[in-house]
Amino acid sequence: MPADHTTSPTATASPTATQALGGRAGAVEVRRSTRRRRTVSAYREGNRTIVLIPARMSAAEEKRWVALMLDKLAAQESKRVLGDEALAARAAQLSGQYLGGRAVPDTVRWVTNQNTRWGSCTPAEGSIRLSHRLQGMPEYVVDYVLLHELAHLLVPGHGPKFWGLLEAYPRTERARGYLEGVVAAGRLPHPPLPPARDGN
Repeated sequence: MPADHTTSPTATASPTATQALGGRAGAVEVRRSTRRRRTVSAYREGNRTIVLIPARMSAAEEKRWVALMLDKLAAQESKRVLGDEALAARAAQLSGQYLGGRAVPDTVRWVTNQNTRWGSCTPAEGSIRLSHRLQGMPEYVVDYVLLHELAHLLVPGHGPKFWGLLEAYPRTERARGYLEGVVAAGRLPHPPLPPARDGN
């Protein structure tokens, strides 16, 4: 099995079409398979990234999945998980860099009881909690969620003033797109694929 392999979930592919793309991690090759129904997987092969997808997937879905799988591979390769102390230090750094140091939480920690949201903030207590599900995701995604919760120390709601605070962070849209992709991956198939004709 190739090194640095990630899949969602695992399946065997029989490529029927191959498309070479320029990607963030060097060359990206997309292989479509008629035998692959719902799964998408990716792995490194030398200086290329191979992404295996169902043959019936649309171009828009392909683009979204390629970006998601590249991010997943990058997260696996970094294997960097901040502890609570490092997370608090990162929060202070982000507050200083993007919020003028005005957001100063009393506590910042990982929790395992948040399965329906990525983070939470209690302004009255000055506490920020991040879901353990973020651990292993790309650093810019964790930074975005942390910055999002820091902004809530200054603005409780999600109005224009709140989103204005996040405009300074250059990867806000990319991070939100990544998280949306993770949620969509958990709801496969999306959209439903037509029934197979070959009995597989």
